[in-house]
Amino acid sequence: MDKLLEELPGKAKEKWGENKKYFTKLKSKQRKRLDLIMHEIHEEEFKTTDCLTCANCCKTTSPIFTEKDISRISKFFKLKEHQFAEKYLRRDEDDFMVLKSAPCIFLDSDNSCSIYDVRPKACSEYPHTNRKKFIQLTELTLKNTEICPAVYNMVETLKSKLPL
Repeated sequence: MDKLLEELPGKAKEKWGENKKYFTKLKSKQRKRLDLIMHEIHEEEFKTTDCLTCANCCKTTSPIFTEKDISRISKFFKLKEHQFAEKYLRRDEDDFMVLKSAPCIFLDSDNSCSIYDVRPKACSEYPHTNRKKFIQLTELTLKNTEICPAVYNMVETLKSKLPL
């Protein structure tokens, strides 16, 4: 897995232009069945992909913490919301609340999440490949091909299942 994660950013960058063109064409075609196809690809990929063997998303990036996330997680830690935010979060350049550092402070040594039951919505939805209106998430998906081997595989599968 380490070798794969080491090679992933380079492989994703090599495919960046091709994938960007693909998603641009896909948007112009307004594929009606895209969500259904992506959902199927997502389900197939996660039959063989175990996130606990990777956790690269938790090691390299931060989710966005919504107000609801902050409230829920603060209660879990029995902290006031501002105490939780001061201890763990910062405002990024896009004015979102994110973790102060990576890897995620809540990532355990076995790649599990110590706050799994109350984790941020962005974590529970990651890698966002089975959401409705997938076409609106193509920029995020392109970025995630550099982070998540499963996303890289799903984009490659999508291109073969739905050639343009």
